[in-house]
Amino acid sequence: MTGYQHILWVLVFGLLCWILPDNVIAQVTEKERLEQSRKKIEEEIEYTNKLLEQTKTNKQASLNTIVLLNKKIKNREKLIQSINKEIDDIDERISRDNRALVNLSYDLHNLKEEYARMIRFAYKNMHSFNKLVFIFSSNDFYQAYRRLKYYQQYSEARTKQAAMIQGTQRAINRKISEMEKQKSSKVSLAEAKLKEKKKLDKEKNEKNNAVKTLSQKEKQLLATIREKEKSAQKLKTEIQRIIAEEIRLAEARAGKTKSEPSASSKKTSTDTKPTPVIRLTPEETALSNSFAQNKGKLPWPSEKGVITESYGEHAHAVLKHVKTKNNGIDILTEKGASARAVFAGKVTRVMSFPNMNKVVIIRHGEYLTVYSNLSEVSVKDGEAVKTKQVIGKIQTDSETSRTELHFELWLGKTTQDPAIWLAGGK
Repeated sequence: MTGYQHILWVLVFGLLCWILPDNVIAQVTEKERLEQSRKKIEEEIEYTNKLLEQTKTNKQASLNTIVLLNKKIKNREKLIQSINKEIDDIDERISRDNRALVNLSYDLHNLKEEYARMIRFAYKNMHSFNKLVFIFSSNDFYQAYRRLKYYQQYSEARTKQAAMIQGTQRAINRKISEMEKQKSSKVSLAEAKLKEKKKLDKEKNEKNNAVKTLSQKEKQLLATIREKEKSAQKLKTEIQRIIAEEIRLAEARAGKTKSEPSASSKKTSTDTKPTPVIRLTPEETALSNSFAQNKGKLPWPSEKGVITESYGEHAHAVLKHVKTKNNGIDILTEKGASARAVFAGKVTRVMSFPNMNKVVIIRHGEYLTVYSNLSEVSVKDGEAVKTKQVIGKIQTDSETSRTELHFELWLGKTTQDPAIWLAGGK
């Protein structure tokens, strides 16, 4: 082995030692991310199961049972997909490790061959007598010094070559051990996937049976839908009246003091006719802008929960020929749960509505958030509230054992889809 070859080997070995840790870290990070994703889905399924148990205590709660089963089925499907991703990730890592193992085995073979040649060369040429003759036959002191250094470097090269062989062998053993663990993990995940598929089939059958049972109560369901729509329309009308009153008062204030126009009242290139909105003070404008910047990051109006009815017009969970419209979202949570403000603001109204119990409306600049179906309220008109501040307790229906919060979000006179504003809502 020449000096140049030796230096090259050392550089390559050093480079591998420098690169591999980052690669291993990247693999571990991806593995942890997939495991955390699976764990989160499992926690959601567990919480849905808890709500299902509460719902099943009363036979009249079958509509919520279907909604929760739908949620659980979707999460179960996501869980199976997550397990598939973990299996794919393991397969990819096994494939990478196999390639690395082949390369390491090839390197080990070459190192051993090179080391054997060095030993043979040393045996033939480096007996003590030959060594001394070779050094003392030098023409001058400088040449003798260089020959002595050559013997020392050659001896060091052999030592390093042996160390590299040992290091490569250890790396091979580690790779084999890692691959065994990965294969074991893959077997466990495959078993988990099979169990989840069986659970999924069972849940789908349970849902289909519940749908058949509830379909026989079409008249009762339609009556409930119409009652809910009437209450929702009354609330919408009241909110629009409140907004109109806020605009009138703001205009009156603007006649006395100069106030800032709201952001949505300014025309943009895509605006055709700006919607009249509340004139804002500089402080209200700052609050409104801050609220807008937190789109997709707002905390939920209940600490835990499952969205049982989404925003907008969509088919009924059971009566597919019937369309229902929701001005917000409905969040099913556990008995005794509290409602909380999703952002800092000021309480505009506390009122009561048929089928919606107590309602709290909070203004955040030009945005309004509405919290309905509260049994108790712990805030009053005009009160300033903070983000996540408890504003009341959510009503639990005595007949259906259902604890459900109706939540709306308005920008000026226009309703928004609250789910896309909440953290992890979509």
